[in-house]
Amino acid sequence: MKNAILILLMVAVVALTACSGNNASELFETAKFEELQNNKEHAVQLYEEIVKKYPQSEYADKAKERLAGLKANQ
Repeated sequence: MKNAILILLMVAVVALTACSGNNASELFETAKFEELQNNKEHAVQLYEEIVKKYPQSEYADKAKERLAGLKANQ
């Protein structure tokens, strides 16, 4: 019984982790789209949200790079 509960908890943690990665990914793709549409201010807001909400994700590093690029072009 304890093993079953432990397995269920592990599955839940993996599922939640996977969902948070998808959210960072979706935000990053939306920010890139906004950037291409010349909506730089909204892109900056989205990149900043990624850095704040998902600091340990690979998308946080990418978002920081894009923020630096956008701020350099202002």
